[in-house]
Amino acid sequence: MKAIVVREFTDYDGAELAEMADPTPGPGEVVVDLEASETNFPDILYIEGKYQKLPPFPFSPGLAGAGHVSALGDGVDILSVGQKVLVLPQYGTFAEKVVAPASFCFPVPDAMSCETAASFGLVYQTAYFALMDRGQFTPGDTVLVLGATGGIGMAAVQLAKALGASQVNAASRGAANAEFLRELGADTVVDVSGEDMRDALKDGVMAATDGHGADVVIDPVGGAVSAASIRAMAWCGRLVVVGFASGDIPKIGANYLLVKNISASGIQWTDYRARQPERVHAAQAEMFDLWAQGKLSPRITEVLPLADYAVALKALNEGRARGKIILTIG
Repeated sequence: MKAIVVREFTDYDGAELAEMADPTPGPGEVVVDLEASETNFPDILYIEGKYQKLPPFPFSPGLAGAGHVSALGDGVDILSVGQKVLVLPQYGTFAEKVVAPASFCFPVPDAMSCETAASFGLVYQTAYFALMDRGQFTPGDTVLVLGATGGIGMAAVQLAKALGASQVNAASRGAANAEFLRELGADTVVDVSGEDMRDALKDGVMAATDGHGADVVIDPVGGAVSAASIRAMAWCGRLVVVGFASGDIPKIGANYLLVKNISASGIQWTDYRARQPERVHAAQAEMFDLWAQGKLSPRITEVLPLADYAVALKALNEGRARGKIILTIG
């Protein structure tokens, strides 16, 4: 099979398109013939050897993809050959085939394309558990999403709106993103590109929420905007750290946690997949149902062939991607 192959840790554009042996399923596993793969910022970390888990060489990056089951390992009775699935493996979807535990696969609605299914992968699962589990979201809450034009930001904006947020505030760099974010469902867009970002974020959120502030903050960015977001939070607000796309791990002001009864938590979605797979399957089924109702619609802003993976990762690395960039395979 053809695959993007990493033989040693390198710059994100240093992997190669090459041949690898076709995978075979072990007990409890399936092989999926992929048609589309989601690109994500952690793919860069995998290739550069900066992710918290380092896979053995050679490997293919890629954390989410969609296609059809082509082979079943012993003991697999929850899937069938030919079934269309979303697959969320440890890594490996930048390839024509991937092997994964059957429990890491999710049946896809017949009407959904593989490109759309792939875009529902890591980002929507992460945003869902960030909101519902770590953020303790309830309908009527006000939500602030940082880095809202990115994959997780897009998913968090749409999910918060679909699940009943009273106010969804999106923070983004540059006024040009405002229309895109409002199409996703954001009620208010705050530009955090100026020098007065610290005050602009607080003032924008407080004005939009009549002085209440954000009950839940979803933060995939880190850096200065993360620190500023605490000032925009409501009493007993919940800050959820998803990642550090800015490259800067922020220092959280404990004084704000104290005086506003704020809680701060983090999320590592793969732990849910490993420890509570039944909840992950229930979450994916709920999100596919919201898609069928027209309440969720992933924004795919570019579709590229597998060989152009570096073009996609460059856009992610430079913060230029709006929504999802999908790689087509086969």
